[in-house]
Amino acid sequence: MSRRSFALVASDTPEAAEAKARLEARYETADVDKAEVIVALGGDGFMLETLHRFMERAVPIYGMNCGTIGFLMNQFTEDGLADRVAAAQPVTLHPLRMSADTVDGKTSEALAINEVSLLRESRQAAKVGISIDGVMRMEELVCDGVLLATPAGSTAYNLSAHGPIVPIGAQLLALTPISAFRPRRWRGALLPARAEVIFEVHEAAKRPVSATADFTEVRDVLRVTVREDQSVDLNLLFDPEHNLEERIIKEQFQP
Repeated sequence: MSRRSFALVASDTPEAAEAKARLEARYETADVDKAEVIVALGGDGFMLETLHRFMERAVPIYGMNCGTIGFLMNQFTEDGLADRVAAAQPVTLHPLRMSADTVDGKTSEALAINEVSLLRESRQAAKVGISIDGVMRMEELVCDGVLLATPAGSTAYNLSAHGPIVPIGAQLLALTPISAFRPRRWRGALLPARAEVIFEVHEAAKRPVSATADFTEVRDVLRVTVREDQSVDLNLLFDPEHNLEERIIKEQFQP
């Protein structure tokens, strides 16, 4: 078990900042630009920020929970950090790539680790058509919104919208409506991870819709194309007893 150099980054909460200071006083750390592993101190939101920040380097991220949820994080303890990082098990994720065309003729692209979501911008419900791999599967969904979630993101917004929890190794994406009005009984679908999903916004002037890929929001969209980007690897590290796949399975049996 060879040890790897690591750098510490923390969210802006007092708890995370204090944890970082204590760990820096106890362990030898590397510069963030040279470290072999990034140790992120915070909650799931900060883990997403860290993954986006270091995406181009493809450096593994080992998270420790100093936030509220911490689904993507390991338990925080100060003891044995170097050994824990060395023994951690990797999980590789691929983000979703969103390409959004807007009413003013512009196109914006962004990557999403959790989900791409479309949401109504006004008091009126959105009307969205959904095509999958070039086949129109739903002519018109009348709703507050709709989202496409990765397995890692299936326990986030997707779960709050009553979407399914997806195991990491399932190679599936969750397509979930948000407050669907018509068809009222449609609860969404599970799609192959390599599926290309296109959302077409109907009556965009009257019923404006925004599209959000994690932290990137695009307003007044007409057409949004989403697919998994296999060229981008996101590497998370977990303690052997707290691996992400086990957490996702366990979450499905919570009372």
